[in-house]
Amino acid sequence: MAKQLDKVDVVVVGTGWAGGIVSAELAKAGKKVVALERGEYRNRQDYIGVKDELRFTNRFEMMQNLSHETITSRNTLDETALPVRTRDEYMAGTDLGGGSVHWAGATYRYWPYDFEIYSKTVERYGKDKIPEGMTIQDWGITYDEMDKYYTRFEKTAGISGEEDPLGAKRSEGYPNPPLKETPPLRLFKDAAKKLGYHPYQVAAGNLSQNYENPDGEVLNACMYCSYCTQYGCDFGAKSDPLVSVIPTAQKTGNFEVRTKANARRVLYDGGGKANGIRYVDLDTGLEYDQPADVVVLAGFTLTNNRLLMLSGIGEQYDPKTRKGVIGRNFNGQFNLTFRGARGYFDDKKFNLYMGAGALGATLSDYAADNFDHSDVDFINGGGIELRQYGDGAIASNHVPDGTPKWGSEFKKNSVYYAYRNLYVWYTPAIMSWWHNYLDLDPTYKDDFNDPLIRITNKYTDQDRNIAQFGVEKCTEIVKEMGADIIDEDTIPEEFDHIYQGGHYAGGVIMGEDPETSAVNNYLQMWDVENLFVVGGSAFPQFAGHHPTSTIGALAYRAAEGIEKYLNNGGGKLVSAKQKDSQLS
Repeated sequence: MAKQLDKVDVVVVGTGWAGGIVSAELAKAGKKVVALERGEYRNRQDYIGVKDELRFTNRFEMMQNLSHETITSRNTLDETALPVRTRDEYMAGTDLGGGSVHWAGATYRYWPYDFEIYSKTVERYGKDKIPEGMTIQDWGITYDEMDKYYTRFEKTAGISGEEDPLGAKRSEGYPNPPLKETPPLRLFKDAAKKLGYHPYQVAAGNLSQNYENPDGEVLNACMYCSYCTQYGCDFGAKSDPLVSVIPTAQKTGNFEVRTKANARRVLYDGGGKANGIRYVDLDTGLEYDQPADVVVLAGFTLTNNRLLMLSGIGEQYDPKTRKGVIGRNFNGQFNLTFRGARGYFDDKKFNLYMGAGALGATLSDYAADNFDHSDVDFINGGGIELRQYGDGAIASNHVPDGTPKWGSEFKKNSVYYAYRNLYVWYTPAIMSWWHNYLDLDPTYKDDFNDPLIRITNKYTDQDRNIAQFGVEKCTEIVKEMGADIIDEDTIPEEFDHIYQGGHYAGGVIMGEDPETSAVNNYLQMWDVENLFVVGGSAFPQFAGHHPTSTIGALAYRAAEGIEKYLNNGGGKLVSAKQKDSQLS
């Protein structure tokens, strides 16, 4: 039997940006907060002297151990899903700070079009532009409403950036100037300008200068050491929860974090309110019930979905009837994302071993609805980037297509092009479809005999067409940059069950209508008023940029709503609206 613990104001599952922001804001407001993290306790000192490509890039030391819990995957409803077994195929962050510790740092706002995609698409192109079976919908909140939450996240994280020439109106600029413009970035920008585009520096969670955020946390200037993506920052120069919201929460005296605490159920008796979280101490195997006035699920997308399903909360989505909301509209950046063109240069050399996770240049000319879609066979768009991550010694062996995989020619090209290649890539928006969803697997279970989460996901013409469009635009830019050899990426015909990027969303989506959404625009569940589900799981579809900034902004919005809920004695924060169906 689970041991009953003393009740607190708020229990939070997850300690990444979503859980960290909610915990810090509510602890600052005087609420007693307990956060549960299934991984180990970590701080900045744990990452000192661990710039080890073999350990972290090749052996995925910062990622979840899939031997205890993984996912199953299939393409269609009539297939049997199989477990994804290796971290090369599925990367999910773990330990204090979650995936927010190993992120690269690229920081984009979503566009006004993204938040009202159904309405704006129909307004400009008519309903026939939306293909049959595509289940896109408005978010239930506008960009103008989101602006102040984006600004709060950018200030907390100390984002370093410059304004997008084509970007939506901002109430404030970035708190820090952009990172350095290196020769590869300058080459990209010059070529883009010659083609009539509007390039600018990628906004970065890698800081361009020392910075003190509004909570008094000090972040350091980036040293361009290259160990950002899949690494923790030992210098405190990358925005993450370990150097910002977690210490902010701890300083209040109102916050407790429990590590090695694996949440298994939301305590719920069907009466309209959640009672707390049941979790297992992974060191002792003992089970505990943590009661709370408010329960916040702020884990990874798949974690949030699975906890709701295991707890019997909300109506499970059924693709055959297209009814239900939990698990609906699974989306994210898959292996047809980050496709583009690699250029090889004979007359140019670059120092590619210097870099940072978000050191890059980009353009938004083909993002969102910034260009006329009347004559293209897809909706939405994406960003085009050149990123200078900083090459690792193991993973930087790029050679032109057609080069043998071994032998003298391979060695010659490997050495010659080590400093002479650049990659430009495209991040297409991923739309939602009736057949892409999440549910519990009927066969495979975890260490606790609980069903794994099952992903059903297949590509469509929309996916392939928008990706091919992006590759062509990247090739155009690489050619203008003066590359002597250009290798274009090919577009896969079908999803191959590789979940490398970590950017997966949906399943507990937000909106205005409880028939098609699970949470309102404060991320409060329609069915359970004291249960808030915060994170990428709320995205109804995926915009053409990285999600971290939007997750952070939504977390600030949710924290504001939770504080209102607690201070005002509960109740629904938003009234439901029954709208015309947005299902095609």
